[in-house]
Amino acid sequence: MLKGFKEFIMRGNVVDLAIAVVIGAAFSGIVTQLTKSFIEPLIKLVGGGGVSGGAFTVNGVPFDWAAFINACINFLIVAAVIYFLIVVPMNKIKERAARKAEPLIVSDPEDLVLLREIRDLLRSRQD
Repeated sequence: MLKGFKEFIMRGNVVDLAIAVVIGAAFSGIVTQLTKSFIEPLIKLVGGGGVSGGAFTVNGVPFDWAAFINACINFLIVAAVIYFLIVVPMNKIKERAARKAEPLIVSDPEDLVLLREIRDLLRSRQD
């Protein structure tokens, strides 16, 4: 499945991209709030807690590394949901359709089979 996820990220299929954008935009708000409300406070707690937890300051300029990690987690959640709930089922549907579209193996007509049997009988009598 991870190989399929890598192929999904690397390919430029317009339909898959359009689906990803629409679903991602709709789902992004939910995931953003989830990570902002639950994940980021946990990251800041691990980073020391308090007002400056999950951040450090250099020459008076704050660097909020917890927000960056939160954004990365947010992206991974949205990408995984789109992949596993949209792309994997669509690939299975396409695979089933491709299997149905394969040509059926048609057996030889009965007269051709009879002619081959006659040929083989004639060859065996000549020997």
